[in-house]
Amino acid sequence: MTSIDTVGAAGEPVIRRAGASDADELFALAREFATTFRPERDAFDEALPRLLGDEDALLIAAVMGGRVHGYLLGFAHLTLFANGPVAWVEEAMVRPGSRRQGIGRALLEECERWARARGARYVAMATRRAPEFYHALGYEESAAFFRKMLR
Repeated sequence: MTSIDTVGAAGEPVIRRAGASDADELFALAREFATTFRPERDAFDEALPRLLGDEDALLIAAVMGGRVHGYLLGFAHLTLFANGPVAWVEEAMVRPGSRRQGIGRALLEECERWARARGARYVAMATRRAPEFYHALGYEESAAFFRKMLR
């Protein structure tokens, strides 16, 4: 198992907190992740330090061979219905050429450890991508996702 700020075994990703020095690689991955929006560098550069300093945010990177091959951005927040906090994965992205190497699993497992340490009742995300992957990790479909674009 890899863990934040630890060295993985040969061939395994190192999962660590992302930092400002990862900005270029994170931005490139965010551009691949986005389908509805087109990430802009100015907005990204404004958001990144705020996310890195937010104690309720988790921004982690999967590093192999000195390069960021994936990232996960999650948040923990209090709820009324769940009798405490829950965690929400907002973005999870693995470089297309790096998939099926355990990177996504390692990112989600680290997010789950972080969420448990914060007392979260569950981890959830809204996605239509890779349902087989999430099912294999023990996630189940729970609700429909509704959104309204605000301009």
